[in-house]
Amino acid sequence: MRLTDASVAIRPRTAWEAMDLGVLLARRHAGLLMASWALVTLPVFLLLSVLLWDYPGLAILLFWLGKPAYERLPLFILSRALFGDTPSLGEALRAYPRLLRPQLIASLTWRRFSPTRSFDLPVIQLERLAGQTRSQRLVVLGQRDAGGATWLTVIGMHLELALWLGLITLFYLMLPQQMTIEWNWDKVLEAASGEWLWLEHLSNSLYALVLIIWEPVYVACGFTLYLNRRTALEAWDIELEFRRLRQRLTGAAYALLLALGLGIAHAPQPAQAQENIGVCPAPPAYLNGPETERLSQQALDSASAREDIQTLLDSPPFQNRETVTRWRLGNAAPETPADGSELEGWASLLRNLFKLAEYWRSQEMLTLALKALLWGLVFSLIALVLWRYRDWLNTFAGRLGLPQRRQQAQPPVLFGLELAPESLPEDVASEAERLWSEQPRAALGLLYRALLSRLLHDFRLPLKASHTEGEVLQMVIALDNLELEQFSQAVTRHWQNLAYGHQLPPGELRQGLCDGWRHLFAKGSTA
Repeated sequence: MRLTDASVAIRPRTAWEAMDLGVLLARRHAGLLMASWALVTLPVFLLLSVLLWDYPGLAILLFWLGKPAYERLPLFILSRALFGDTPSLGEALRAYPRLLRPQLIASLTWRRFSPTRSFDLPVIQLERLAGQTRSQRLVVLGQRDAGGATWLTVIGMHLELALWLGLITLFYLMLPQQMTIEWNWDKVLEAASGEWLWLEHLSNSLYALVLIIWEPVYVACGFTLYLNRRTALEAWDIELEFRRLRQRLTGAAYALLLALGLGIAHAPQPAQAQENIGVCPAPPAYLNGPETERLSQQALDSASAREDIQTLLDSPPFQNRETVTRWRLGNAAPETPADGSELEGWASLLRNLFKLAEYWRSQEMLTLALKALLWGLVFSLIALVLWRYRDWLNTFAGRLGLPQRRQQAQPPVLFGLELAPESLPEDVASEAERLWSEQPRAALGLLYRALLSRLLHDFRLPLKASHTEGEVLQMVIALDNLELEQFSQAVTRHWQNLAYGHQLPPGELRQGLCDGWRHLFAKGSTA
């Protein structure tokens, strides 16, 4: 690759300029690119259509997945044509099997959906890099133009779809009217109807024709983005300028050496005698300063000219003298005239102060509005916090001795359990002990129901029907009562095992739970 043989100007460009260069490059070799693409892709498309005639969707999907394999041939042609070595159609087709070998499986599988596929292909095909070396190279190249390559893929997808739908619409518009009138669109769109498979394959063939036009442009744009990035990284434009400069200086160097040789041969001989050079000193008047008398031999000497100039400056309009008469006290000290510049400075300061006061007065309404807005935000934030944690505040206000609002009536039934204090026996622990031997499920249910009733009415926990057993335990933990927390966890765990797992509690658990209830609720009677 010789940069001097490039058929385009090598210089740094923006990503969009590089893609525009790719379009121009593809247009310059459009015939060769389109012909080679058609000769490679159309036989593959026809073969897939014949083999999968009953599955036209699968045929076009497999054809679409093979696009990375087809794109290697246009890149080969463009990389040769850029430097003046455009291959013929036969040479390109003969080189195509060799181009397919490197990393074909990876290109058709996990790299198939890469949005920078056109930008990455030259690294595989032209630089022949693989593995970690390829990854590091792509990281370096993709630091600037990878975004442009991604946009190229996104725009290309939409352009393919637009062209494909446009050709389908054009085909439909060219059909005879009598034929379209007899069509039954329900049957056309029915996937199980085999007589319309030819229509799907026809639409697939239109997509293959779209790729003949667009894919060479897509590959060319990715190739020029790659070249643009290498130009910026490796300073190809500076290298070309140095090469041109060397070519110009090489021709001029011979002429310069010839001229220098001729100049040395005809150099003049040194003089045999040295002539005396006279010296003309400056007059003394110019050496003694500007106040020295000059032009003393003239009719108008310097002294007379100075007197005439001073007389002229003392007369109007250069100078005006004025006499002012006024009365003053005899012992008063003569008033010293104020400096005009100082008075003007004080006056300017006062004017600025008045202007500042007027400005603040005009901004008073704005200040009040901002102050009201800020206070409104503060009050809104406080109200939001109070509303967000209203249940927590309602629960713990009684413990802090704060006044509380009148409590709403508690729901009598929660979780399908009757929680009204009137529905519980006066001695919950004794009743549970009595039921345990014959009805352990009823005994454990009584303890759990009594516990929920106590939490709801005594501790004022805001229990709701939507709460789960775990959420109830979290609210108990927030009460910061260790004994109540341990008792609630034990009762809840055994209740869940019995209610959901149908596991009866062990017999030795009875005395522990009943004693725990008596210890927590010593009065033990009505909940």
